[in-house]
Amino acid sequence: MATMREVAALARVSAKTVSRVFNNHPYVAPETKERVESALRELNYVPNSIATTFRTGRAPVIGVAVPDIVDPFFALIARAAETLAGAQGMSVVITSIGDDPAREIDVVQALLSQALSGLIIAPVVSDHSYLAAWASRMPIVFVDRQPIRLSADSFIEDDLAGAHLATTHLIEHGHRRIGFIGDDISVPTAAARLAGYRAALADAALDPSDELVALGAGNRAGAATALAELERDSPSALFCADARSAINLVPLVRSSDLAITSYGDFPLADMLSPALTVIDQDPSRLGTLAAQRVLDRLDRPKGRFRRRTVLPVTLIERESCAITSRLTRSNVLQANRAR
Repeated sequence: MATMREVAALARVSAKTVSRVFNNHPYVAPETKERVESALRELNYVPNSIATTFRTGRAPVIGVAVPDIVDPFFALIARAAETLAGAQGMSVVITSIGDDPAREIDVVQALLSQALSGLIIAPVVSDHSYLAAWASRMPIVFVDRQPIRLSADSFIEDDLAGAHLATTHLIEHGHRRIGFIGDDISVPTAAARLAGYRAALADAALDPSDELVALGAGNRAGAATALAELERDSPSALFCADARSAINLVPLVRSSDLAITSYGDFPLADMLSPALTVIDQDPSRLGTLAAQRVLDRLDRPKGRFRRRTVLPVTLIERESCAITSRLTRSNVLQANRAR
């Protein structure tokens, strides 16, 4: 395998000039660039990542740690980060943390022990100070969840506003008994969405009853239990706090006339019958921005200020809120109770 010094000797330039040409540095004379590129092709040069690791103390690799890589939301974040990093000559190593906070620290520290250049993480623990020693040596960027007890860059969505928007949309369709279904409100994003749901009900002078909140819908069995709990209180509509809960719920309401909104889009949501109205989080943008921030921090390691960026979310209106037969029955039931 050819070395950079051999390329430099053939092109009659310094090794630093070869590095500049290889990394597409703008300030290289055209004739010099052409001579170096010819030498690169002739010697079939590829960079030695092992040598780079020894020289810089880190591998040209970005780690991505998310709760579940199978989850469509986190999969899109990881893919977007990988695409951007790949365009800059860097690789991405992806790992799933899982839902157990006790497991996160071991999994993430094992990933960090690979001498990464940076880390993108969507944590499940509520205290991130265990990353402090690493944050002083490499850029760490949080996605979807903001850091707690740690200074780090983050890109999050406006969860409270998004949940308020989705719930208000149901209210505007005439629904007055709206259920909330989700997984675990110990996760900050879920807690913020529950707060947004309750705020929308309060703004419409509706009672945000705890009886209309059901959790544990992170798997199919849990979703079935949560739905059964809600059905006892005859809601005419449901707000799903995350895409995973919505995916688990869809087969259970196939013959139902419940109106539904979901926080988070997912593949084929627009192909359901009726198509599902969702809050679009744009996970690809989250992944792209996070990876770019890692690269920017690597280019300018002396930058001191860590930034929290809150991205707006949008409502994608489809047909799942336009169902009225359940709404009519719910109104009749409420009228009978009032007599």
